[in-house]
Amino acid sequence: MHIAGLQKMTLLDYPGVVACTVFLGGCNFRCPFCHNPDLVSGPFPEPFITEEEFFLFLEERKGFLDGVCITGGEPMANPDLEPFIREIRARGLLVKLDTNGSFPDRLERVVEERLVDYVAMDIKNSRERYGPTIGLPGYDTRDIERSAAILMGGALPYEFRTTLVREFHTEQDMLAIGKWLKGCRAYCLQSFVDSGNLLGKEVMTPFSEEEMMLHKKLLKSYIRAISIRGV
Repeated sequence: MHIAGLQKMTLLDYPGVVACTVFLGGCNFRCPFCHNPDLVSGPFPEPFITEEEFFLFLEERKGFLDGVCITGGEPMANPDLEPFIREIRARGLLVKLDTNGSFPDRLERVVEERLVDYVAMDIKNSRERYGPTIGLPGYDTRDIERSAAILMGGALPYEFRTTLVREFHTEQDMLAIGKWLKGCRAYCLQSFVDSGNLLGKEVMTPFSEEEMMLHKKLLKSYIRAISIRGV
């Protein structure tokens, strides 16, 4: 398990929960607008902290933290994720998992075994334009579709979220996403932020607040609970 970073407290990453956020290295996607390229592919430098140090941190924050957000990279790319989550849960903490949805078998297992309490799944784009958006032309979206269906068909709290980038997302894409995920529990639109250290080299720009609201309006015909972050 490569722990690449730790945010010791957050009130934003896990809705309604005082949590810390742990960043795991490694991702199977190559999204050009990714603002954490150092978390995407190895070889990685020495871990930010060891697992032993992380669990010692949790013990020291006992009674103060209520949960842990696990993000990346792509956490589910790590085969040691499940025992890592079990160690967290053994300390009585809630677990929120961020995922790109490309590992449906693993997602189904952690959901069915109630290892996580909340899942935030990225929807990168409409199915027709998924490959270019994640930097993998020709990508087969069946795993993504299955993961979305697992969440929509279960009782576990979840949200879908899309980071909107002018060069990748169109009004037609929003309508296609809305039809695909019609009736989902919660959907979040996030404004792209150029960190100055993106994975891709092409020019990428955010939408204005007015344009973000337009995209929200397009989705409203299919999805009732839509929020916007980052504007």
